[in-house]
Amino acid sequence: MAKRDYYEVLGVEKNASESEIKKAYRRLAMKYHPDKNKDDKIAEEKFKESSEAYEVLSDQNKRSKYDQFGHAGLEGAFGRGGFSWGDFTHAADFSDIFGSGGLGSIFESLFGGSPFGGRSRSARSNRGEDLQISLSLTLEEISKGIDKKIKITVKDTCEKCNGTGSEDGQTSTCQQCHGSGQIMRTTRSLFGQMQTVVTCPSCHGEGKIVKNRCSKCGGDGRINKSKTINVHIPAGVSEGQYIRLRGQGNTGKRGGTKGDILVLIREKEHKIFERNDADLICEFPISFSQATLGADIYVPVLSGKIKMKIPPGTQSGKVFRLKSQGLPHVNSVYHGDLYVKIIVITPTKLNSEEKELFKELRKFDSEKKLQPGKSFFNKFREFFV
Repeated sequence: MAKRDYYEVLGVEKNASESEIKKAYRRLAMKYHPDKNKDDKIAEEKFKESSEAYEVLSDQNKRSKYDQFGHAGLEGAFGRGGFSWGDFTHAADFSDIFGSGGLGSIFESLFGGSPFGGRSRSARSNRGEDLQISLSLTLEEISKGIDKKIKITVKDTCEKCNGTGSEDGQTSTCQQCHGSGQIMRTTRSLFGQMQTVVTCPSCHGEGKIVKNRCSKCGGDGRINKSKTINVHIPAGVSEGQYIRLRGQGNTGKRGGTKGDILVLIREKEHKIFERNDADLICEFPISFSQATLGADIYVPVLSGKIKMKIPPGTQSGKVFRLKSQGLPHVNSVYHGDLYVKIIVITPTKLNSEEKELFKELRKFDSEKKLQPGKSFFNKFREFFV
């Protein structure tokens, strides 16, 4: 049976962005996942089909081959047996598509439970909080990549109560939820009674009650501690991107797993360069004589300076492109470019000798001599007398 077009499978246009492709796949995966459609072979096939399409279209290399050669350009990519689940999980795991909680947490929020089993909801609710910190970097640091040490305060296990939150280490089962961490709540609407599962308000989803609270942590089971973390910043990062440090955030209550630390990248303003993705832009001043006669100048780059040729007759505002003198692309050997905008500076303070030279030069300021040509200056003929 011939395979359907991958763009058609996901329901997106051929020029769809990465985020549009991810959003379309997420919708289909939610709809056709086997754990939601048990014993439904059609749903299973559609899930595999959409997963295969996502693997190809989310990978720039595979997508390029597919756009150029169609399915023939991907022969062997999935093996003779068709789509390989192992290949897909290697290419893009569910945490990338559905966030750190994966499909389990999504099904839990929609249907009241995880299709994958595993830990109870009350156990998952004990996961420690994620922390976010901002890290300001110079363009020089971004251009090379850098390792940073950052001091941060996190919530860690209280040594006095060993994380139980109890002064004597004793807890009791919550009487309202009977240890489940959840209760059933019934509400009335125009459509009749509706029942929803919510977090128990008495134990806050923990299933246990602390009666004799620890004097050091106040019953939370955690105290604030300072620690130093090492963060590796790859070259080429940009404003607004973040680096996730898994398992280095707050410790969860009652033995819960640790949260993450999100390091948000900020860029310091540079005194010379402006940034446009991986390209850099700067303005560079030159004199009238350099613009008229041409010159070799040295322009700034992030690593120092580089020689650039100014051809005779260069006009103010002219932009020169220096290839590969910009910032590196993340996880790539390729660099952006540097764009140098020339600004011809008009002198404001002249000595007597300089004034005489400009007076001599003014004798040659006729329409015939001026550039870039007669057609341009015909518009301003009345101003030349």
